[in-house]
Amino acid sequence: MKLITALLALALIAVVMKTMVFSFRAQRPDHYAQTGPTFDMTTHLAGPILSEGVIFGPRGRMNSRFVAQMKGEWNDAGTEGTLEENFTYNNGNTQTRKWFLTKTSPTTFTATASDIRGEATGKLSGATLEMRYAITLPEDAGGHTLNVTDWLYLTENGVILNKSEMRKYGINVAELVATMRPAAP
Repeated sequence: MKLITALLALALIAVVMKTMVFSFRAQRPDHYAQTGPTFDMTTHLAGPILSEGVIFGPRGRMNSRFVAQMKGEWNDAGTEGTLEENFTYNNGNTQTRKWFLTKTSPTTFTATASDIRGEATGKLSGATLEMRYAITLPEDAGGHTLNVTDWLYLTENGVILNKSEMRKYGINVAELVATMRPAAP
């Protein structure tokens, strides 16, 4: 019995270590501090943006695809902005969201939106932007509240690669992978 308990404890420790050290959620903004080009929210999340992406379910299979028309605007000081998102999914459903962004320092920010519980927190570092928040899904998608780890990676040509991981009770239930690039005005 002691051997089984010890093996179970070791297995649990291995799973926790994998999550904390060797997973998507384990990356930190400082890992990207020396990367470039530098992600600037007021530049790279401004004007019209076209996003195309896919959402994967808990089994790793694609559940849906989307195209989103976005528009970012910033005040003259570059400290407060909005990002409007208008999604069209492959099943014909549409969804809108408007983020309200506030820079709290040159490298940190907060954000709110109608389907975000509380306040999202974010950090810029090198070519990346990381944001963590809790999102409440629409009722037709179950109405669940999921914890999101969202990373944006700026490429040399100005395209942003977005990867998000969504969890419920610590279990990965969905992932989003998308591109974002400047759109014609």
